[in-house]
Amino acid sequence: MTINKEVVIVGAGVGGIATAVFLARNGYNVNVYEQSDTPGGRCSRHIREGHRFDLGATIFLMPGIYRKIFDSLGIPFDRSVNAEKLSEIYRLYFTDGTIFSFTTDREFMKKQLEALEPGSYCHFLKYVKKGCDFYRIALENLLGRNYYSLFQFITLKNIRILFRIKTLTSHMHYVRKFFRHPHLQTAFTFQNIYVGQNPFTAPALFSMLPAAEISEGSLVVPGGMSSVVESLLNKANELGVQFHYNSPVRTIITQRKRATGIELENGSVVPAGIVVANADLPYVYRELLQEKCQAAWLNRLRYSCSAISFHWALDKQYPELGLHSVFMSERYKHNLDKIFKEKTVSDDPSFYVYCPRELDSSSAPKGQDTISVVVPVGHLHKKNKAQWEEIRQRVRHGVLKRLEKQGLTDLASHIKFELSLMPETWEDKYHITKGSVFGSVSHNIFQMGYFRPHNRHRRIHNLYFAGGCTHPGNGVPLVLMSAALTSERILKDRSDEK
Repeated sequence: MTINKEVVIVGAGVGGIATAVFLARNGYNVNVYEQSDTPGGRCSRHIREGHRFDLGATIFLMPGIYRKIFDSLGIPFDRSVNAEKLSEIYRLYFTDGTIFSFTTDREFMKKQLEALEPGSYCHFLKYVKKGCDFYRIALENLLGRNYYSLFQFITLKNIRILFRIKTLTSHMHYVRKFFRHPHLQTAFTFQNIYVGQNPFTAPALFSMLPAAEISEGSLVVPGGMSSVVESLLNKANELGVQFHYNSPVRTIITQRKRATGIELENGSVVPAGIVVANADLPYVYRELLQEKCQAAWLNRLRYSCSAISFHWALDKQYPELGLHSVFMSERYKHNLDKIFKEKTVSDDPSFYVYCPRELDSSSAPKGQDTISVVVPVGHLHKKNKAQWEEIRQRVRHGVLKRLEKQGLTDLASHIKFELSLMPETWEDKYHITKGSVFGSVSHNIFQMGYFRPHNRHRRIHNLYFAGGCTHPGNGVPLVLMSAALTSERILKDRSDEK
């Protein structure tokens, strides 16, 4: 096989593995180099004493995208991961005792909405319809395609679309046109955190997130997001993709405006005709390419928030907890201001709890529970330097105190062991810039489409990028789309060279 058919991929995250499958299906010889001893990147798992923890995403948002991408890879998604549809996506807990079920059951949703705000159900239907329209329009016209020039993006049609999908209106401002009750305004905007966004500043386009949940539902997958990684991995192995673990990359070798391969930390050189970097993009430019100016430009972009995660192995079960639970701060905006403006978190944080035991008994030993708590916090910044251990302890205390009020009074005494991840962990272990675990580069009108970092190097035309920092954006579904778009671009470039 000629060197032009030799592909090296840096990083075995979801985007890297999916790109490997796309290219292997098109006749390329693919080798993937991963710094850790397991695949998955931030979607990896941790297993200890029979407890299995998902370290990354746990909510299967936008299942239609998973199915479409997997189908294009020759993988039947639902069958390969044993996916089942959920009727209740999650429960929201408010400090006044209100519990709101985010569900696809329209009759139950109507009952809840009308109890909080009479007449709100008809507004809910309009909100969901518009959000679904935004979702469809964005996928078809903005997110689901490559842009090879600025003039492909800045067209009269796209300008009209950007106004139509409310990219210049904040999500919170937009949702207030539909709901007056603060609980409902919270319930239909907090999903911005999935992609590390503040609903008070994020575009109203992101109303497509709750709308997609209501219209498409969410899935439960035994084994969690790691099952998605395993399914991709199995297909890659079937196609002959070679994975090299414990193989950190020192540099991407370039010569005369071409990438010629990579150098590993052990000094080994791996030649390649095509290099795809699935690592965090600012890290790639800063460390693997030593392009300080481009790295400095990327560092000035707007970044998503970070998170502190607590993974608790419990020696008893807590049936009070559903699969997905969200506990809202009493002061919703104050907490978001703390996260996005002050780069920290309030003493009364909002947080998410994942308890898979109810629908996946393999997650914990019999009679025990495995739960994960994710608390959105500010990303690493000079404002919070050297404060993270104090913040972690304060946040842990706040979470346990809130769970006690919810009736889980003895939870702390039943923690067998704990694994906690902080912004520093994400930056140091996974090389995620500023610890922005929700996808580093955030989303706004100036960081979308052609204005988002591109999936090909501007000068080195056989060096490509896949992942949440590039077009189309953050979150596992969009990372899968990134893999598809990067692969499409590689195939087009090779075709144009012939």
